[in-house]
Amino acid sequence: MEGYRNVMKTSKIILFVLFFSVIFFSSITSNAQCSMCALSAENSVQNGNTQGRGLNSGILYLLAAPYIAIAGVGFVWYKKYRRKNVRIDIKDEKINLN
Repeated sequence: MEGYRNVMKTSKIILFVLFFSVIFFSSITSNAQCSMCALSAENSVQNGNTQGRGLNSGILYLLAAPYIAIAGVGFVWYKKYRRKNVRIDIKDEKINLN
């Protein structure tokens, strides 16, 4: 039974690493803006305006906000629940405080 658990644990680790390596090393390009917004941003940057950079900064800000919120909730959850199952072994001996 112990050997089966080790094999299952090893296979789960291998699948986890394989899955995230495929996701990490895949080179799929995506466009975060609609075609009209992207064209407007490119034209404004080429013409010397800073509105295109502001648009891209705003998109990055909106993209980062959910990740920061989830990280904050995860940190609070970790701090609150990390010591629930602590086992303390105290000997049943009398304590001499003198």
